[in-house]
Amino acid sequence: MAERQVKSKERVANHGEVFTAEREVKAMCDLVKTETERIESRFLEPACGTGNFLAEVLSRKLAVVKNRYGKSPFDYERYSVLAMTSLYGVDILADNAQECRERLYDIWNKEYTANAKAQANEQCREAVRFILRKNVLCGDALTMLQTDGSPIVFAEWSLVTGNQMKRRDFRLDVLLKENADESSYETQMSLFAESGDSEENWMIDPITHNPVPKPIKEYPLTDYRRVQDYE
Repeated sequence: MAERQVKSKERVANHGEVFTAEREVKAMCDLVKTETERIESRFLEPACGTGNFLAEVLSRKLAVVKNRYGKSPFDYERYSVLAMTSLYGVDILADNAQECRERLYDIWNKEYTANAKAQANEQCREAVRFILRKNVLCGDALTMLQTDGSPIVFAEWSLVTGNQMKRRDFRLDVLLKENADESSYETQMSLFAESGDSEENWMIDPITHNPVPKPIKEYPLTDYRRVQDYE
């Protein structure tokens, strides 16, 4: 079956919507192959469509998780969730954003069910659904606003110790502001990167003493299977 690169002529005319073909997706991901194989390495797709790039990156990350932790259902679960938390997407069309969430979930759930087997549980699945609702948003990455006019806000998820996870929320415009004038593409697209900005949206890290983005909200540690309790 031929790849579908357009949904309709109307969507192409109105939104310039043309999906990147699988061959190009794989070739572009190969340019940053090392990063796609780092479980915790974060990726932001600012025009994610139905998730062609994010799906490819997730598949690569899950292959690494399986290779390293496939013999331990508990560790596989933890690190497969961590892989999912590292992926972010924005699309201007709500149906694309929803399809992207469902697509990523299906990829993750298929691998999770196969590897965790009897230890697979609905609590973890619901946590991943919640993470996807926070990480894949409907909005405009150019204006950095969601469809309701509010700023695009992404959650930073971090495994701390054991099964404890920390969440901090950041505004996308603050995260990318200082990198806008840099010539390096990697620097521009570095999510949660450090910056030298001294405005009120930045703070001094007490350990490194470097300026870093200030989260708009921090949440207490919780079991990664219970991150949905934040809401």
